Amino acid sequence: MKSVACVLVMAFVVAAGAAGAAAQAQTGKPAQTGAKPAPAPARSPGGGPVVVFDTARGTFEVETFPNEAPKTVAFILELVKRNYYNGLRVHRYEPGMLVQFGDPQTRDMTKRANWGTRGSGKPVGVSEVSPKRPHRVGAVGAAWAGDPRSFDGQIYVVTSPQPQLNKRYTVWGQVISGMDVVEKLRVPDVIKRATVKQPK
Repeated sequence: MKSVACVLVMAFVVAAGAAGAAAQAQTGKPAQTGAKPAPAPARSPGGGPVVVFDTARGTFEVETFPNEAPKTVAFILELVKRNYYNGLRVHRYEPGMLVQFGDPQTRDMTKRANWGTRGSGKPVGVSEVSPKRPHRVGAVGAAWAGDPRSFDGQIYVVTSPQPQLNKRYTVWGQVISGMDVVEKLRVPDVIKRATVKQPK
């Protein structure tokens, strides 16, 4: 059955190619494939500035949530403006769950044993956990050890729903484009640059 299916698929591909070639010969233009341009990233009500992360695997964009997490968002934006995330590496990857980065030690491969233990050194000092922003696919959260108020720069992106995190961690953003890039990130992929996208 598999060989028959392969033959049928190949026949369809050949026929489609021939039809496309014929259309191009008649009009001088490539045949229309029905493909549509990618839709613009979906913004949510109350969404704030967009942070663009250029990584070794490509680019992804994060919409911020200043209404629910104003101090956390301001903290992140300040780190971005200071080029804090530039050159850092992914230090944590949990298959089917999340990827995490934000430890300045990850710029140094000789310190790999300690990756994940440091941040900017200045905690945000507030917990902004909100039921309005759950851990759905693409949610971006503020990582901490011990208390949400101790968040000082490490961030994570969940690659599947993680409702058990909802009451413990601040979701300060949502991936609105490039989720496929996030899903490819692994330790020790580099975060080349983070920038704040200027509004059009």
